[in-house]
Amino acid sequence: MYGRDLGWRLIAVGPTVLILVALTAVPIVLLLVMSLHEIHWEGGRAHWTYLGFANYAELPRNPFYGVSLRNTFVFVFAAVTIEMLLGFCLALLVSRLVRGRPVYLAIFLIPILVPGIVIGAIWKLMFNFDFGLFNDFVALLGLPRTDWLGDARFALASVVLVDVWHWTSFCFLLLLAGLESLPQDVYEAAKLDGATFWQELRHITLPLMWPVILVTLMTRGLLAFKVFDEVYLLTQGGPGTATEVLSFTVFRVFFDDDREGFGSAMSISLIVMVLALLVLARAVTRRRSGPA
Repeated sequence: MYGRDLGWRLIAVGPTVLILVALTAVPIVLLLVMSLHEIHWEGGRAHWTYLGFANYAELPRNPFYGVSLRNTFVFVFAAVTIEMLLGFCLALLVSRLVRGRPVYLAIFLIPILVPGIVIGAIWKLMFNFDFGLFNDFVALLGLPRTDWLGDARFALASVVLVDVWHWTSFCFLLLLAGLESLPQDVYEAAKLDGATFWQELRHITLPLMWPVILVTLMTRGLLAFKVFDEVYLLTQGGPGTATEVLSFTVFRVFFDDDREGFGSAMSISLIVMVLALLVLARAVTRRRSGPA
């Protein structure tokens, strides 16, 4: 009987496993093999030269790699911190609304539904030096106009602002779902004891919400670490290397510099860092959740 059940399980799950392996494991293995070679094209054919770990040894010496890694961590920390705080505050407000909740939900979810290419076009116009909305507001205050995307002092902060506008809705949605799943009898008991809003927030809401907060933080952090579209659409990594992030550097090495082997080594390093962050986040989540 057990053998028959196992056979049916293999038949049911086998195709899905094969598809996942074909779409994930095979490309990663191919990327790993490419990272050990230098690849150049001649006569329409790829010529592979084995280099061992030379591409990996070059990573610390490459100036763009170090700068992009630093910018990526700065971007992730700034963007995710702001998105989590704003998302949690908006979720708290909406969870306490009695009227008009569907309207507010629709408004707050609009940014995450807008295609990336549209977001890039809209915000690039808003940041425009001559007729952009931000410089018009600055001019009303009597301050000089600023090249938000062309000045190294403001370029990365401008990209962070766009990302915050785009992805706060994601954090808001997950955190709102967590808030609405909390047991209401605890809050009713707290109100009978005379607890204030801040006491409820500190002693009830935050402790109960920690698993949801950590999962949201982990998910959004991993997505932010792979940021590409905002940088590509708004700044192309400039001015200079002010907004050069790791994903964009990999793209440029592959398609502009035509160094597939070195780009593969960069990609593997990015995958390893993302996996390390995932393992760290899982460890923190389990420690906060305690033993099952």
